[in-house]
Amino acid sequence: MLKPLPDYPWDQMVPFAAQARQHPDGIVDLSIGSPVDATPHVVQQSLRAATDAHAYPQTVGTPALQQAIIAWYARRRGVTGLESNNVLPTIGSKELVALMPFMLGVGEGDTIVHPLAAYPTYAIGAAIAGATPLAADDPAEWPDSTKLIWLNSPGNPDGRVLSVDELRAAVDRARELDAVIVNDECYAELGWDAPYDTEPIPSILDPRVIEGDQRKVVAIYSLSKQSNMAGYRAAFAAGDSDVLGRVLTVRKHAGLMLPAPLQAAMIAALGDDEHVAAQKERYRARRAVLRPALEQAGFRIDRSEAGLYLWATEGRPAWQSIERMASLGILAGPGPFYGDVYPEHIRFSLTATDERIAAAAARLRA
Repeated sequence: MLKPLPDYPWDQMVPFAAQARQHPDGIVDLSIGSPVDATPHVVQQSLRAATDAHAYPQTVGTPALQQAIIAWYARRRGVTGLESNNVLPTIGSKELVALMPFMLGVGEGDTIVHPLAAYPTYAIGAAIAGATPLAADDPAEWPDSTKLIWLNSPGNPDGRVLSVDELRAAVDRARELDAVIVNDECYAELGWDAPYDTEPIPSILDPRVIEGDQRKVVAIYSLSKQSNMAGYRAAFAAGDSDVLGRVLTVRKHAGLMLPAPLQAAMIAALGDDEHVAAQKERYRARRAVLRPALEQAGFRIDRSEAGLYLWATEGRPAWQSIERMASLGILAGPGPFYGDVYPEHIRFSLTATDERIAAAAARLRA
């Protein structure tokens, strides 16, 4: 019997959102990492040009999309040696996170490991498959029953980046356990603190990590953040062809295929680095406004060296901080949504307009 799924946690935020909306200058919603900036023109143009989509799309992706993903990994992530059977487009990354345990045949009696500070869908995927989730960052704590390991670097909510050495240690332990290991890398283009302000954030497929052996190693990536394509549901996986082959077979049977016009839009996004750099600078500027204002208001920022969020605490229960922020018309995300070990943290997203970020900073300083 499948384990019951928990209630959707964000429903608990309804009264705080209502309180924040009562602010005379309106709400500043920093709770959800949903992009507010326009999808790049080059992507919109490609989508318009591909609207004659009379035939069924390919689940595996068009050859052009496969090559665009391969070229992107080599150019932006330092990952070489990928071929067409090593990449797979998906309908956003959330559905892949939620369904991968089921697709890989993980189930009752198996353990799925995820980070201590974690996107909730890792545990939801375990529940859907009937497996047992375990929050553990230390590879030495991963039990023999582990069949699937989720890493998230850069992390959501904490912005933590795993070094090459840390990724290699995780991969080595996964191989001892004969487990599949997947790194969710969807914030990889958004590094802030040295050395990742100038150097690429390491991928789990980096040659320094896997040393030429992709066996049971997978990376996933989304265009939602780098290209403001959250509404397109455009993502992909790369890595071990056997693992992706199993996922592909299930997806073929289930009809989980990315619409053809969106595949064309992905090709455009993956081939244009200019819009990615421009979007990163927008987030950098917003971060430079919001972070000092939070610190002046009594918050300590932990980790947050990359990604779309500031992981903050003022040393008291998170729900008290959420209520304090709501009284200022600011909505944030409660740390307890991301794991039981962070009862005093809250998450602030950078996905608000310049004007709203400035308004939040002014309220915090006041």
